[in-house]
Amino acid sequence: MKNQLFRKLPLNQQHKAQFNKSMNAFDLIALGVGAVVGTGIFILPGTVAAMHTGPAIVFSFILAAIVCAFSALCYSELASAIPLAGSAYTYSYVLFGELIAWIVGWSLLLEYGLAVAAVATGWSAYFQSLIEGFGLHIPIALSGSFSPANGTFVNLPAILIIVLLAGVLTIGVKESARLNRIIVFIKIGIILLFIIAGAFYVKPENWQPFAPFGFQGILSGAALVIFAYLGFDAVSTAAEEVKNPKRNMPIGIIGTLVICTILYVTVSLVLTGMVPYTELNVGNPVAYAMELANLDWVFGVISVGAVISMMTVIFVMLYGGTRLVYSFARDGMLPKVLSEIHPRRKIPLKNTWIYALFISLFAGFIPIDKLAELVNMGTLIAFAAVSIGVIFVRKMNLQELNEGFKVPLFPIVPILSFILCVFIITQLSSFTFLTCFIWMIIGLIVYFTYGRKHSLLNQKSE
Repeated sequence: MKNQLFRKLPLNQQHKAQFNKSMNAFDLIALGVGAVVGTGIFILPGTVAAMHTGPAIVFSFILAAIVCAFSALCYSELASAIPLAGSAYTYSYVLFGELIAWIVGWSLLLEYGLAVAAVATGWSAYFQSLIEGFGLHIPIALSGSFSPANGTFVNLPAILIIVLLAGVLTIGVKESARLNRIIVFIKIGIILLFIIAGAFYVKPENWQPFAPFGFQGILSGAALVIFAYLGFDAVSTAAEEVKNPKRNMPIGIIGTLVICTILYVTVSLVLTGMVPYTELNVGNPVAYAMELANLDWVFGVISVGAVISMMTVIFVMLYGGTRLVYSFARDGMLPKVLSEIHPRRKIPLKNTWIYALFISLFAGFIPIDKLAELVNMGTLIAFAAVSIGVIFVRKMNLQELNEGFKVPLFPIVPILSFILCVFIITQLSSFTFLTCFIWMIIGLIVYFTYGRKHSLLNQKSE
């Protein structure tokens, strides 16, 4: 029994290459920036600066980036050494065995699925606000999650945006990656517009005192803004669709982190320079700053940018989720229909639609705000597994694993990464721990009633 639960996926186990290897390092960076930079860039810098850090929030973002960089370096080594779809799930299958891999993968499924549902719900609110400016209104019954007391029954826009982006995914990876790249360029252009326009209204005296809450405030801020970086791990799910993954995967993961850090720090500097940090504890601090500067036209453009930004987050997390489900099914842990590749488009077509429609039900009917922390829990469990995985990779000392990118300062970096991930997990709420426990129980039931029996490794051992 023990041998069955911890049987490992052989690194040389051949899966017939079915995907088109069409993505390069630039596509991966676009994928990563699309997943990481959402509406948070226009919200977190203001609210965290007002309550915890003051203008020193720039140091919080840099500190959080350093913490994420440890995990990013670990991801880069494993993505280079084990260039298979499935991200932390597949790495864990090779290194730790089937049961651990299932738990890590089930956690990732939580991250990707709830991230799509949560962001789609937020997108719906922004979209409705935007079209109201043109005098258009969606019927109340179709404008929010199921809450008869408030007159809402289904969040139709949230369902439709998931279905629309699933449709984009089904046209093929090369084509959808090109569209994602265009949207990411628009997103970055809008952020640069805010930075350039706002820079003319910066008053250096607003940066005094720079760190009113001291170093403790900077640390508190880092613990909060670290979640602004989550999503770069979705890059590693693209491993089987990348040209030269040993070179391009590390570039994509680390490049994403560098670009996002520069954007977060610059936006924070401009925002706290335009408005005293004590006034930034509002729901939309960027809008407030634009209003004070009488830059209403910029705010209008940024509102469009917020809608576009969330679309790329939904798109990339939806992509990551479908590839994770594909990996589960390919290994026999879920029904085979979810791993079927369309002969012409070279994508898991049925998987994409089944997964998207399932997630859209969460977005349409369930108020997702209470479950948002679960996204972070799923991510951090995967980060911790990947960090320890690097140590196991080095111990295995296999030739296939000795090529490609290597984490510097080994074993300090992976150990620090693991400790920091566990520390941040301990900061999450008891509600999150309880809900995550329930999710894990469901996952174990699925594994022991279906996955263990149908696993390809089980069938080979019979």
